Amino acid sequence: MAEEKKAKEEKTKRWPPEDTRQHMKAARSKMRESYKSLFPPEFVEHRRAARREMLLALRSLIDHALDRMEAKEST
Repeated sequence: MAEEKKAKEEKTKRWPPEDTRQHMKAARSKMRESYKSLFPPEFVEHRRAARREMLLALRSLIDHALDRMEAKEST
């Protein structure tokens, strides 16, 4: 029984393993560098601003939905 518990603990340790996580992190970093060389800086700035605006729009939808839920609860 102790062996089963130990085996279960081994399975619940960080997944994926740390060396795999480090490799994925390095690959992501290199991929971002390659994107920077593909697109002009103005494109990257505009894309970031557009993403921010989309997130703000989504936030306003969520806020509106929450306000409506609160209004229904108060009636």
